[in-house]
This record gives sequence, C-alpha cells and structure tokens, in this order.
Amino acid sequence: MFAATRAHAALMAALHREAFAAEAAWDEESFATLLANPVNFAFIHETGGLVLAQAVLDQAEILTICTIPAARRQGIASLLLDYAITESKRRLSEVLFLEVAADNSPAQALYLAHGFKQTGKRTNYYPNGADALLYSLSIKDRLF
Repeated sequence: MFAATRAHAALMAALHREAFAAEAAWDEESFATLLANPVNFAFIHETGGLVLAQAVLDQAEILTICTIPAARRQGIASLLLDYAITESKRRLSEVLFLEVAADNSPAQALYLAHGFKQTGKRTNYYPNGADALLYSLSIKDRLF
C-alpha cells in the first residue's frame, strides 16, 4: 500500500477503468486534478485497488474506492477503507461520508462491517439508473 500522488493518475485511471463500467470510470485528468488539491488524498494497493478521499474541516468523504475484479474478495477494499478512515482521523475529521450504488451489495456489506450507517438515498443517481445510498461513520472518538 502506498500514498498516491499526481504522478499516479494514469495508474489510478487504469485501475478505475478495470473496476467500473466504462461510463462510470474516471480518466487520468480527473485523478490528476483531484490529487493536485491538498484536501484530497489517495492510497493504492499494489494488487489492484485504490481509494481517493477528501478531508475538509471536520468532515471527510470517500470520493471513490475500488478493486479490480481479479483482486476482489481478498480483503483489499477493507484495507483501503481502513487507510482512508485513519487518514481522515489524522486530518482531524469527525465524520466520514461515502455513497454506494444500491445494487452493490458486497460494498454495502463492507461499509456496514466497518461501522458505517446508511443516512440517505439519491434516486436514479448513477448512469445506469441505480440509486445511490449515502453512508456515514463517526470517527471523532474512534481509537486506532
């Protein structure tokens, strides 16, 4: 696992393309732009996964998290999520937000296992018409 910089934007875009449907994948320029902003941070797992998040004041949000198909069901997403939670806490965030497609039950199970609670829903949010479920995790008093 290593911290990503703008120099890793092409790698991140390639991982994102492999993990998501073409219409949902982010391009290299998107990752480079996001990583140029110091409120954003990212980690890459060598086996094939990434997490990109931002922390502003007392709130953090996971912007994207993914593993490539060949790397799924190996605990990589859980490690990436742990890194994002820890870095959010280090940056003095008190709550961490994310959204997930309502039809992505493996991801929902992961977030629930990490203590996230569903807090809302965005209807027809994704290009395929799937709803987005909103989750949050209080990390203010969390010990690491």
